[in-house]
Amino acid sequence: MTKRSSIIPYFRNLTPSDRLKVICALEPEFVDFFQAFSGETALSLDQADGMIENVIGRFQLPLGIATNFIINGKEYLVPMAVEEPSVVAAASHMAKLTREIGGFHAKADRPVMRGQIQVMGISDLESAKATILKHKAELQNVANEKDRTLFALGGGCEDIEVYCFEETAAGAMLIVHLLVDVRDAMGANTVNTMAEHIAPMVDKLTGGKTRLRIMSNLADKRLVSATVTLNARQFSTLEFDGKDVVQGIVEASALAEVDPYRAATHNKGIMNAIDPIVVVTGNDWRAVEAGAHAYAAQGGHYTGLSRWCSGPDDTLTGKIELPMAVGLVGGATKTHPTAQASLALLGVETSAELAEIIAAVGLAQNLAALRALASEGIQRGHMSLHARNIALQAGATGEEVNAIIQDMIRAGEITTDHASNLLNQYRTA
Repeated sequence: MTKRSSIIPYFRNLTPSDRLKVICALEPEFVDFFQAFSGETALSLDQADGMIENVIGRFQLPLGIATNFIINGKEYLVPMAVEEPSVVAAASHMAKLTREIGGFHAKADRPVMRGQIQVMGISDLESAKATILKHKAELQNVANEKDRTLFALGGGCEDIEVYCFEETAAGAMLIVHLLVDVRDAMGANTVNTMAEHIAPMVDKLTGGKTRLRIMSNLADKRLVSATVTLNARQFSTLEFDGKDVVQGIVEASALAEVDPYRAATHNKGIMNAIDPIVVVTGNDWRAVEAGAHAYAAQGGHYTGLSRWCSGPDDTLTGKIELPMAVGLVGGATKTHPTAQASLALLGVETSAELAEIIAAVGLAQNLAALRALASEGIQRGHMSLHARNIALQAGATGEEVNAIIQDMIRAGEITTDHASNLLNQYRTA
């Protein structure tokens, strides 16, 4: 991967094919990979048929590139697969603001995932717990027999925890947790296999009956965080004072801390940027969503995943933290051509680096939404970018599209009815 800036001047003004040519020119060694971005050869029907069951076709999303990102001192062009207007533009714009202060800083935990084994039919939970812990090393060794390659790479089952639930709707149960370092994998297959492999030994040790043997998507041992600090003057415009905007951002963040109704929308905005990267790199966006929302509710109260606060010298600091179980090996990351192209464009070397990118882009998207809410409102910029969809829905083609977009924006009326009326005017003039 060559060293290059994530700034691409006038990128938004190019045609899709010319944008792809620019990306290919930046990284000539990956031209063959990057052709998958065109969608023309991204996923063959045969490949799709091998990935899931009962295949009849393929489903596509628009794929855009978020520009301007610096994360931990490294430049990134970030591929995102998403249908919602404004997501890519908003993330890119906030990333551009942060370049002045060195971009985002992010840190990922080691890739440790949890496997759960549910044991039923035990009369003395505490005694069974003590027995499991007494044989912990033996259980770990048995678990690691199922993936010697992972163990040789420095991963594998590294600890076992045991939890007792005296009263549940199904009666008393013992839950055994395997803590597994999955290296650069997402980890589901490895962890599930280990849990199933040691289940008979758990039965024998406890005298109980194992039921569920599966990985948990609450990856609280695999957290990632990202931070950024900006100055209030960076938010100043002809209409708005930067200090007022910062105050509004802080107040909106505070509401998300205490009010689950606001927190749900706050976090949805974060996931607007996280999911598109998870999807385009062939990772499991449903697992990431589940882990994020479970983590947001861990304290017994659903809250925002990010926090924003003002500091000395009119500064604004934001931080995000959430579980991030993503990988570079296994599953669609290796079988889907667009996933391979996306990872090549990112130039990531570890799953931790990918997690750090995802968290930073999520924080950027969150900042963009809060800045809009604290100033002109969320709809002005969103609807301006949504205008193209409206024009296309009305039936505009070719040069009509841009003309109708401009007229709708000037009139401040971005609706399908208005676009249809404009289109009729153009065609009957």
